[in-house]
Amino acid sequence: MQSKKQYQEKLFNQFQLSDRVPKDNFYRRLKEVLDLNYLYPLTKQYYGSSGQKSIDPVVFFKLCLVGYLENITSDRQLITHRSMRLDILFFLDYDIDGDLP
Repeated sequence: MQSKKQYQEKLFNQFQLSDRVPKDNFYRRLKEVLDLNYLYPLTKQYYGSSGQKSIDPVVFFKLCLVGYLENITSDRQLITHRSMRLDILFFLDYDIDGDLP
């Protein structure tokens, strides 16, 4: 007898992104070895002290790096691409339900 799966989105999920990204994934391994915290003092002088908060400089650098590695030249395409890939979200330190820059 044929059955048809009915999809119903869960309101509450028991989901941990780090469990879904394989241990040998490129972006997981890159995240483990890449320390970009030195960017904060280097870029501090270029940010104002008032107004709207900007994108985190480390996240911005990682987004540019993903664009380069994935050969994506369009900012819009990069934003769409990274929201569909769990490994890239993990690399950027965003959760699946987090607001992306």
